[in-house]
Amino acid sequence: MSQTRASIGLMEKHNLTLSGLGRSFGTTRAVDGVSLDIGSGEFVGIIGRSGAGKSTLLRLLNRLVDPTDGHISFAGRDITRMKGRAVRDWRRQCAMIFQQFNLIDRLDVLTNVLVGRLAAHGFASSMAMRFTDAERALAIQALHRLDLAPQALQKAGTLSGGQQQRVAIARALVQNPRILLADEPIASLDPGNATRVMDALRTINVEDGITVLVNLHTLDTARAYCDRIIGMRSGRVVFDGSARALTNDVVREIYGSDDFGDFNESVTSTAIRSSVPA
Repeated sequence: MSQTRASIGLMEKHNLTLSGLGRSFGTTRAVDGVSLDIGSGEFVGIIGRSGAGKSTLLRLLNRLVDPTDGHISFAGRDITRMKGRAVRDWRRQCAMIFQQFNLIDRLDVLTNVLVGRLAAHGFASSMAMRFTDAERALAIQALHRLDLAPQALQKAGTLSGGQQQRVAIARALVQNPRILLADEPIASLDPGNATRVMDALRTINVEDGITVLVNLHTLDTARAYCDRIIGMRSGRVVFDGSARALTNDVVREIYGSDDFGDFNESVTSTAIRSSVPA
């Protein structure tokens, strides 16, 4: 059951803190000295041109990529020092939603969602894909929240792209995460499905108090949904502020004036607007 705002206020809140975080691939500095403090329950959009370091930043937060330097901390723990089981537990708390959905097409939707529970299982039950009745009920509840309960027994590969992305969100939800990371979740979707996915993320953020960080390639989407926008260029944060502060001059600094000349925001527009109240 989704939590009320009153219960959210009683939850223990912790900031996600990045201190001088960096990652190099050979001579390429993909993320360069990023320091941020992400408040509990924030909805944060990360924008920037391709190659700006957005995806690498999220993968660093999830520990899919190890940092070359710097630190990540949450709830008094140094996430960058974790190993083994501690890393797997962190990935459960800091769930990742990918652009490519990463579903198993031949399995039904319900089983794909239940895969999100495997991190809480031992080796034997994980290999056997054994789930409890309580876990199945949790998965159905997650699908219901995303308007996908009728498709629970349908093969994942038969769904539309927008439906598959919402299944991926449900899979992340059953992990009971504290943080949701979404890497370009609407990049391959039409405007209608993009709206449904972004509305779902915003609703989860508002109702459950889960911190959401989402990489976006469209400025209108960032303005419509995000409380806070972070702009990256060449691995560095060059803007950190509200949607209102994202002026054309700031956008030119993020994307580079050579790309836009006299900036026309329509080139990054999907013409979608949030239908979820903030």
